[in-house]
Amino acid sequence: MQYNAPATLTFSLLCLFVLFLDFITDGNSTVKLFCVYRSSWSDPLSYIRIFTHVLGHADFSHLTGNLVLMLVVGPALEERYGSGNMWWAIIVTALVSGIIQCLFFPDSALMGASGIVFMMIIISSLGGMRGGIPITLILVFIIYIGGEIYSGITTHDNISQITHIVGGICGAIMGIGMRMRGRR
Repeated sequence: MQYNAPATLTFSLLCLFVLFLDFITDGNSTVKLFCVYRSSWSDPLSYIRIFTHVLGHADFSHLTGNLVLMLVVGPALEERYGSGNMWWAIIVTALVSGIIQCLFFPDSALMGASGIVFMMIIISSLGGMRGGIPITLILVFIIYIGGEIYSGITTHDNISQITHIVGGICGAIMGIGMRMRGRR
């Protein structure tokens, strides 16, 4: 056995551990530490939740939906860009989505790794970039972001389409940045 994608595997194991904590604390650990929502900035946990909300999941089905895609896409990204870059991409995406949640959606809470997954999907679609913007990136971005905008307008469910969009935008920006740094 080989621990071939340290960032992806460690992130996945942390998510599993957080779900286990959720189970044994009857959801209290998730509400206090792994779910972001607007609260007083004088509460030190507010700052922690901005980053840790990506580890919390509502249930095993929610977790597996995110982890399956992450475990498919993540190892190739780590091989191409390195584990350190992937950790930074995860941290930045968590930060941006957490701040946006607190600023613009005061009446709801957010948890889950779907923004991270969609960041990874967009970065992976940059794989064929060789001097121009790949058509695959444009298509993935239009289909994905367009679908999320449409879903956000037409459906009222417990899925945060804005987090998916933020993850996709973070993925595009960081993916292009990593590709440009790699060329120098």
